[in-house]
Amino acid sequence: MASAAAGGQLRRTPLYDFHVENGAKMVPFAGYSMPLAYGSVGAIASHHHVRKSVGLFDVSHMVQHNFLGSGATAFLEWITPSSLSKLAPYSSTLSVILNEKGGIIDDTVITKHADDAFYVVTNAGRRDRDLAWIKERLEEWDSTRAAEAGKVEHEVLEDWGLLALQGPEAAQYLQGLTSFDLRELTFGKSAFVPLEGYNLHVARGGYTGEDGFEISIPPSQTVEVAQLLSKPPVQLTGLGARDSLRLEAGMCLYGQDLDEDTTPVEAGLTWVIGKERRETGDFIGAEGVRKHLKDGPPRRRIGIVVEEAPARQGAKIFAPSSQELIGAVTSGIPSPTLGKNIAMGYVQSGYHKKGTELLVEVRNKLRKAVLTPMPFVPTNYYRG
Repeated sequence: MASAAAGGQLRRTPLYDFHVENGAKMVPFAGYSMPLAYGSVGAIASHHHVRKSVGLFDVSHMVQHNFLGSGATAFLEWITPSSLSKLAPYSSTLSVILNEKGGIIDDTVITKHADDAFYVVTNAGRRDRDLAWIKERLEEWDSTRAAEAGKVEHEVLEDWGLLALQGPEAAQYLQGLTSFDLRELTFGKSAFVPLEGYNLHVARGGYTGEDGFEISIPPSQTVEVAQLLSKPPVQLTGLGARDSLRLEAGMCLYGQDLDEDTTPVEAGLTWVIGKERRETGDFIGAEGVRKHLKDGPPRRRIGIVVEEAPARQGAKIFAPSSQELIGAVTSGIPSPTLGKNIAMGYVQSGYHKKGTELLVEVRNKLRKAVLTPMPFVPTNYYRG
């Protein structure tokens, strides 16, 4: 997953010094030096704080892009299976960038500002792969499609900040910093919002299952905005809590739960494929995706609750009667909210129904597990 800077050095977000000053324990993640936790506050305490109050995450390692020009909609509908032409202005959708076989190169959030302007966020660990792929596809576009479908400009917002303010008290805190009525900003919507003299792109959503906002910030303003957003009750929150929160919310982590050998149908992400695009859409990887839509995928992403001991990435999943190997865990933790061992993984189709009993190998012993719908913890998105 790592994607290091030249010479193998870890990259730093604009908030590296800010994290160190606030007592962060820094660890390597996706080629960056990132905060795992802060001071004496452990990951579980941080997790509970976000579920009950509000936490602030530095997600500036993510890659922020602009796609501009008359061909922007058509280009993004070529490299993803989403219906972007039907997306309302200042609305977002989760999507996937696909390879020629229909495997997931990366998962991404695409925000439409206008038909000729999109703001896109991709994963840090896929930075080099994504940027090379986009560059190649743009060159192909220019030579074969641009004359008819329109030109596209691609801009990477290098060194920009991205902060996620997450939790049930996020809106109340942010409202105290702006004259903009945040009730107008429902889940999946975005706007340029004045925050104490800064005019920033604010999108309602996030990776925790709670209400919250992701705020994009120019390089020169990132530290000041982080300081503005990190006063009580806001607690700085690191990667440890981010991982447990996202797994409780049933969200995928690229490199564990998604990869280039997995289609969106297998991953339970069929909903990101526009309905009218499932049969007629001209997108890269369409043939492989349509085969899985038509015939059913050979395996499916599932959630399970495991008895006795937590199953981790790589743990084998077996059918209970025959003890045949039918899959593997991709992410697993003891859930701080539920007090149960939860996991996500893939099993052969046919074993993916709710309530199915399975066996998972943990510490050389087969443990009972029950297939459980995700999210494990109900989401609390603000829908107005």
